[in-house]
Amino acid sequence: SCDPLLASLKECLLNSDCVVKNGHLPSECFKSYPEQLPDQCHSLRRALFNCKRGQLDMRKRFRGN
Repeated sequence: SCDPLLASLKECLLNSDCVVKNGHLPSECFKSYPEQLPDQCHSLRRALFNCKRGQLDMRKRFRGN
């Protein structure tokens, strides 16, 4: 399952400067201020997307991620 990636992404967002210093919501940072997020958050977001997509892909369902 993708739960560890989701937890890591939440942690990354809550510790980013966009949320801590500027006081924005994590969802606002993703939509309106993506340039203020660190590269680690972007890579975790991409990994989470690929994990979720892998769950829906019938070719990978039987083999696993």
